[in-house]
Amino acid sequence: MLVVSFVYDKHGFPVRVEAKGHADWAVLGRDVVCAAASTILQSTWLGITEVAGIVVEGTRESGYLKMAWATSDRPSEALRILVTTADLSLKQLAKQYPKNLRYEHRDEDC
Repeated sequence: MLVVSFVYDKHGFPVRVEAKGHADWAVLGRDVVCAAASTILQSTWLGITEVAGIVVEGTRESGYLKMAWATSDRPSEALRILVTTADLSLKQLAKQYPKNLRYEHRDEDC
């Protein structure tokens, strides 16, 4: 199962996004759930860096993605919009494929 976690601070600003595992909807290369989640997350990373101009600290490798940014960048409206859109998109995808994708929305303290 693919688990995607969106973490927010006490003010509701996005702190980090983490994805672990594989959706296992189909074999590697034919997994539409994995492809959709990956596209959403990769596009978010690209938007944060190239559109918002915010440095993303993170890791991208098979079965794992983590992205975070400096505390000073959290109030960025562009960052909030990009991450919130990804959050909503993956929440909807998880509703459609509950056996393959688990969505988590957590507070930073958790």
